[in-house]
Amino acid sequence: MERFAELLDRLVLTPSRNGKLRLMLDYFAGVPDPDRGYGLAGLTGGLDFPAVKPAMLRTLVMERVDPVLFDYSYDYVGDLAETVSLIWPAGAEAGAPSLTEVVERLSTASRSDAPATMARLLDQLSPSGRFAAIKLATGGLRVGVSARLAKQALASFGNVDVQEIEELWHGLAPPYTALFAWLEGRGPKPENAAKAPFRPVMLSHAATETDFAALEPADYVAEWKWDGIRVQTVAEGEVRRLYSRTGDDISGAFPDLVDAMDFDAAIDGELLVGDPRERTGTFSDLQQRLNRKTVSRAMLRDYPVFVRCYDLLVLDGRDTRALPFLERRKLLEDFVGTLPADRFDLSPLVPFERWDELDDKRCNPPHPVIEGLMLKRKDSAYLPGRPKGPWFKWKRDPFTVDAVLMYAQRGHGKRSSFYSDYTFGVWSGPQDDPALVPVGKAYFGFTDEELRQIDRYVRENTIERFGPVRAVRADREHGLVIEVAFEGLNRSTRHKSGIAMRFPRVSRLRWDKPTHEADRIETLEELLDENRAKRAVAGNRPESALRT
Repeated sequence: MERFAELLDRLVLTPSRNGKLRLMLDYFAGVPDPDRGYGLAGLTGGLDFPAVKPAMLRTLVMERVDPVLFDYSYDYVGDLAETVSLIWPAGAEAGAPSLTEVVERLSTASRSDAPATMARLLDQLSPSGRFAAIKLATGGLRVGVSARLAKQALASFGNVDVQEIEELWHGLAPPYTALFAWLEGRGPKPENAAKAPFRPVMLSHAATETDFAALEPADYVAEWKWDGIRVQTVAEGEVRRLYSRTGDDISGAFPDLVDAMDFDAAIDGELLVGDPRERTGTFSDLQQRLNRKTVSRAMLRDYPVFVRCYDLLVLDGRDTRALPFLERRKLLEDFVGTLPADRFDLSPLVPFERWDELDDKRCNPPHPVIEGLMLKRKDSAYLPGRPKGPWFKWKRDPFTVDAVLMYAQRGHGKRSSFYSDYTFGVWSGPQDDPALVPVGKAYFGFTDEELRQIDRYVRENTIERFGPVRAVRADREHGLVIEVAFEGLNRSTRHKSGIAMRFPRVSRLRWDKPTHEADRIETLEELLDENRAKRAVAGNRPESALRT
């Protein structure tokens, strides 16, 4: 367990991708089975311990530590796992358990005996071991390692292509002993026993001005980039699965779509809400369906989903990924015509002859749920990862608004000592006596130096505290104006302003701008009304009429 705890500590403090890869390689090489397999499962989200909840941990620690001291400590540290691991009384028992023992104990713990099981583990572990056990038990390691990066480390460890790992992954289970035996040359390659496996997705690079100088328009096709989530719909035999772009199986949240997957194929596309023959809903509509374990009948009725198909990876057992894009596109056109029209449609191509002509279409798309364009080379094969050249994404320019910083909260991991999560607002009410109303929250978009500047400002201008959150001075004469960039707006009953921003982030700090010159809520309302008008126009004509 201590080796896994050491790995987490070092991953948190290692910002570089290559540095994280080296740490994982060393761990896989130096830790025996099955511990390293369970460590891999922890890094990739492959472990689940439903009996352990954060509220239970708070109860446990408050039985052993003065509650006021814990509240002060938690407020200062900003992370529950770190606070509990540091403040927990010195271990009462000797003999630290291995990672395998920790996993086995937590896996067999019921709701009734989970508190005693967790308490005994915390008694036996060091502070770093406690931190690792708590993070493992509650999920969300927050060490800057994605499942994709862990698979890349495995590929480097065994000197194989990461695509091989990706295509095997859903047929494997912790502690992955057969996988490690193959990677070390001690056993055969595991057979992919899982039907309807995930195929690694092909990703694009953001297009820049210098790219266009070297690209020939005649070599590329363009299609709209829709604002949903990238998915892979895969059906083989009686097995049907819906995957996210990272390979997570999300079938359970979308039974209505899975029921319609009566085919033998793998399709790459965009998951959207609505009926493709009538309307395409916003990302806010789609959020009503995301991350749910169960879906009510009302949810299925009010927020039906469909897939706008981009590419065809497999058809009737034939792998088509090596074919040129135009050949795959022709197969896809014919195939989509056989699928239920309320659940699948074809992503339209956008005709153009010059880049400036296409740029005008990018800036003025025919539908508010379009966030830009995709450029795909006509002869490109479907390659895993992000190869440079075949595909580009050319997104619309983001919207921006000048808002005032209102609240700040400590971050997590290496940011736990900084106020890095910011709630901002715009002016509302009478011109002569307006008030700030929150319109969003952002926690990225700034440099490390800007983070230190904002953190210092928050500490020096705090007027009230709410646990880990600080309210900062923000009035007509004093405050920090932040230029916020975002992708779009939607109505929201959860926010006081009635507005929710799509992907807000800090664009720049406006130390030069007085707070009374920040934007008003009417600015956002006008943008929202403009998008509503576009949706109304789009809703009064078939989606096919939008296909240029």
